[in-house]
Amino acid sequence: MRPVERRRRGFTLLEVLVALLILAVVMAALIRGVGLEARALTAQRDGTLGLWVASNRIAEIRLLPGAAPVGRSNGRARMGGRDWTWRAEVSGTEVAGIQRIRVSVFEDDSAVDPVATLEGFDDGGLR
Repeated sequence: MRPVERRRRGFTLLEVLVALLILAVVMAALIRGVGLEARALTAQRDGTLGLWVASNRIAEIRLLPGAAPVGRSNGRARMGGRDWTWRAEVSGTEVAGIQRIRVSVFEDDSAVDPVATLEGFDDGGLR
């Protein structure tokens, strides 16, 4: 009698291909998740810097002697190593002597959507 041949144990080509496919899908999902997190972090950073720019502009308007002129203004500010464009609007309120200040901050002059918008109030120098 012939000795019984033992089969070698190992993975078939099909099993290896399936394992590689699963690995590729998992890796693609991980890379996409990391990319989304990086994008969210950038948006959070830009929003924070934009709020600081808006807050500074509101403080500057409030520090003007007397009441701030009603109307719109715009300009540029440097924050976090970047230049930001801001647009401010000063308007009256229902309460005499109180003005509403609304500042929107944009990434650049051509941007349509603001990265941050902040509103504040001024007593028009009645302090």
